[in-house]
Amino acid sequence: MSFARAVLVIAALLGAAAVLLGAFGAHALRDTFDARSLATWHTAVDYQFWHVLAAVAVALLAREGASTCLRIAAIAFVVGIVLFCGSLYALALGGPRVTGVITPFGGVAFVVGWVALAAHAWIRKA
Repeated sequence: MSFARAVLVIAALLGAAAVLLGAFGAHALRDTFDARSLATWHTAVDYQFWHVLAAVAVALLAREGASTCLRIAAIAFVVGIVLFCGSLYALALGGPRVTGVITPFGGVAFVVGWVALAAHAWIRKA
């Protein structure tokens, strides 16, 4: 399987998960979560959606050739979703507060992904 295809498949599955998690939060959790937990859940869903779209962009760009920068961007976006969004989902569900220590690492992964995407555009003059 090509890199572009693999990234697109992963992004699509993460996108489907974001829809399901968003619906779950809006319908199943709204009566059981307090406002803070719902806001945390909503933030996780938002960041997951935005970074799924970024990963789709990476996959589309990679059809022309998977540069090192695009590979870094794709990995960073997926790692960011797992760490940043995953830790927020866990916190919203009542996970231990120490779980919040993971969140900034996911945020850094998101930044790395965006910088890698910018580097690809700069180098390739996209």
